Amino acid sequence: MKLLFIINPSSGSHDINLKEVISAHFNDKETEIDLFELPKDCDLDKIKKKIKASNADRVVAVGGDGTLKLVAECLLRTDTPIAIIPAGSANGMAKELGIPTDIEAALDLAESGTPKKIHVTKLNDEICIHLSDLGFNAYLVKKFDTLSERGMWGYAKATWHALWNHKRMEVELKLKGETVKSPAAMVAFANATMYGSGLKINPDGKLDDELFEVILVKDYSYLEILKIWVTNIPFNPKKIEVFQTAEVKITSKHKAHFQVDGEYIGKINTVEAKIIKDAIAVIV
Repeated sequence: MKLLFIINPSSGSHDINLKEVISAHFNDKETEIDLFELPKDCDLDKIKKKIKASNADRVVAVGGDGTLKLVAECLLRTDTPIAIIPAGSANGMAKELGIPTDIEAALDLAESGTPKKIHVTKLNDEICIHLSDLGFNAYLVKKFDTLSERGMWGYAKATWHALWNHKRMEVELKLKGETVKSPAAMVAFANATMYGSGLKINPDGKLDDELFEVILVKDYSYLEILKIWVTNIPFNPKKIEVFQTAEVKITSKHKAHFQVDGEYIGKINTVEAKIIKDAIAVIV
């Protein structure tokens, strides 16, 4: 077997040399490895060329959800499986799939695990493998990226700032032949169940069904989200409403912050989302 490792050296807050750890792990194994460290100016074409030249059996994303998203975009609708080494700040998709946080155990799984086809959502021109949103959390992601602190402390500081500074939106959802108009703190597009922080925004999410969930958070109802995280009591629909769909169009009266898989995209008015079935294969 040959494994190509796509390594994001700027992911997370670790102080280990990922290339050295990976090389040492496979030093006495028959598995062939190829290491590609993402340069700062890297684009999809460079990654695609490396994947094609390497001709590996599996491609391993070493980083957070953003790194995994890059690899997934290169391997969309192909049979080449993607393995994950969680080395980012939150690693939401790795948690969703039960990938070990211990790097040695994750490396073993990359080699020995089984491919599983999952769906992704397409949001405008972006693909989403995990969770995306419009509004409050996207603003939080933007703020988090400007902070020197990483990890949960940085996330807590960004959350406090967002709570004081973000304003509610006025949104319109068009799905399944109906139109829903509502004020909203944020609207999440969820293929998975929880954010990398462990906060369960979408308890009914499944990566391999033919639907995704749209979670309309009408106010800053984070007690509602914490409630279901701890107790599994259903959301109060007056505060948080969930829609299951294969496609949706959402329009905000004013431009709103938008993030995809933890990567801040910018401010937009409209998101058109639809499911892409059996989009990628991941190692589990």
